[in-house]
Amino acid sequence: MPADDRYRAPALDKGLDILELLATQPHGLTRAEIVKEMDRSASEIYRMLERLVARQYVMRNPSGDRYALSLKLFALANMHPPLSRLINQALPVMDDFARKAEQSCHMGVYDRGNVLIGAQINSPRGWSFSVQRGARVGLLDTASGHLLLAYADAGSYQRMLAEHTPLDGEVPITEEKLQATLAAIRKVGYLERDSAQSFGVVDISFPILGPDNTALATLTCPYIRRIDRHVGPEMANVREYLREAAKALSFTQGMGREVA
Repeated sequence: MPADDRYRAPALDKGLDILELLATQPHGLTRAEIVKEMDRSASEIYRMLERLVARQYVMRNPSGDRYALSLKLFALANMHPPLSRLINQALPVMDDFARKAEQSCHMGVYDRGNVLIGAQINSPRGWSFSVQRGARVGLLDTASGHLLLAYADAGSYQRMLAEHTPLDGEVPITEEKLQATLAAIRKVGYLERDSAQSFGVVDISFPILGPDNTALATLTCPYIRRIDRHVGPEMANVREYLREAAKALSFTQGMGREVA
């Protein structure tokens, strides 16, 4: 018997299947559509949906004919103590960066094969490029993902690659180019390059390091240059502001290597 089948809990599996299905449907599904997608009886789907609604994991639309995920799972994920503490510590530092740099910034953490945007601060000037908090972005085609891989230990690195699943629009990368990119990051301590997702954006990204010099998270600024008469900080200055922010949040100050 496979290890995964040794301790089966059919009711739990059914509920999780519904949640995972609804997570892929931004506009929700009707009960009939859920039954069809899951290939189960209408009665068992109805009972499970009613329990998920009662526990507020799933919500009905005002007309009552469609079901969609509530924000409860998102709220629970952000209550996770280590992530919550990291976000609470990062937000004032990120806000200070945004004010000095006049750019937005976001914090990325590893999540199930890709990168979760755990925190995001907009530029106070109103002109910026931003990635929404809660969004998942690619592990293999973003600055955040490459920083997390570059500063992962060998075991975590292999696990992250094994868990990776391509996201919509992901830009492919060869193993040779990936290794060259990661080696360059380790050499200089950060990554700065044209965005692989948006024209005219330069991604600047630094790792937030733990005591063992692995990346707990990343700080990334999607830098955009103003071309009107406003004179803002140059990209070189923005890079240094971001370096200082990542260093302030890292746990390596005074113990081994700091952010380069």
